[in-house]
Amino acid sequence: MAVDVITFGCRLNAAESDVIRRAAATAGLADAIIVNTCAVTAEAERQARQAIRRARREHPTARIIVTGCAATLTPQRYAALDGVDAVLDNSAKLRIESYGTVGPSAPASAAAPNAIPAAEPGRVRAYLQVQQGCDHRCTFCVIPYARGPSRSLPVATIVDQARGLLAAGAQEIVLTGVDLTAYGADLPDAMSLGRLVHTLLAELPELQRLRLSSLDPSEIDDELWDVFGREKRLLPHLHFSLQAGDDLILKRMKRRHSRSDAIAAAKRARSLRPEVALGADMIAGFPTETEDMFRRSLGLIDECGIAFLHAFPYSPRPGTPAARMPQLDPAIVRERAARLREAGSAALARELARRVGEVGDVLIERPGRGRAEFYAAVRFDVGAPAGSVQRMRFVGTAGGVLNGAAE
Repeated sequence: MAVDVITFGCRLNAAESDVIRRAAATAGLADAIIVNTCAVTAEAERQARQAIRRARREHPTARIIVTGCAATLTPQRYAALDGVDAVLDNSAKLRIESYGTVGPSAPASAAAPNAIPAAEPGRVRAYLQVQQGCDHRCTFCVIPYARGPSRSLPVATIVDQARGLLAAGAQEIVLTGVDLTAYGADLPDAMSLGRLVHTLLAELPELQRLRLSSLDPSEIDDELWDVFGREKRLLPHLHFSLQAGDDLILKRMKRRHSRSDAIAAAKRARSLRPEVALGADMIAGFPTETEDMFRRSLGLIDECGIAFLHAFPYSPRPGTPAARMPQLDPAIVRERAARLREAGSAALARELARRVGEVGDVLIERPGRGRAEFYAAVRFDVGAPAGSVQRMRFVGTAGGVLNGAAE
């Protein structure tokens, strides 16, 4: 058995799982399962513990290593689980030498410490982490405690890593970070996310598809808006970290934007790129949330034209200010989360129906499946190799996916 990495949580965790897989292989680790945990919700932690127990049942001889945000915050809890061989924090999980301590080490000449090998060939969509940590303290969030303060990779390093991903076969790169719009604040020369995107596209003309992960709608810098409006290689898909649609709840969450900021960002995106599709994260059942407050969150889906909604039920995270606020009945939280997901599904169905009849470029990810520039998944019968980009007409929808036909 090789190394299997089970990932929970955000796109950043997905990007780091790619690094973990390569680091473990370089260290010579084999017959191991690495669980990369998330701490955003209690449900994410429950699922990780369930995965650990299942891995032990199904692979009794494999080494089980637990890492990620949940393991960083409460390492003793995961170390105490039956069958766990090692727990690594978020820093250690990215180092080659960490895996030499739980399996055979690679020869000394294989790689220098912390030197992660190039991306795996064949990955047509690749995540590139450009920022880590967060300086803000939203009242519901434990991630700053697990990830530390905000810090940014130098531009030259990012360009080199992007070039390596493209050389390994990636056709689309997704920039990720814990607080992506904070990129560059800790670097000299007034660096910003917009400047980074401009530089990447200028330095890498072979990069034809660049996508951004979650953005704070109030902190998108003017240069990023400018490059989004004029550079078609920056794909027409933005994902906003909204969390709520009621100003008082946003204030109690200690968010940096208001409801009007969210609506303004959505309108600005559409004025620059009418073909854009928008996504958002939203939380249902935050402490003190009334039915009227929740309805304002529901209403924001339509007011912003959100097509791709990630809906989460609020769950108190130990040590956070929100955990000390008056909590809602868990049944109400679940019911509101279900309504939010239902509204998100309806919004996606409307968005996809609106796209039927359009023609667009689809990146082929695997036989019969691909992804449109505006992020929608596309199903098709066209014979096309993975990594190619095919011009297709969208001819219908089914199950939250567009049906495509060769144009």
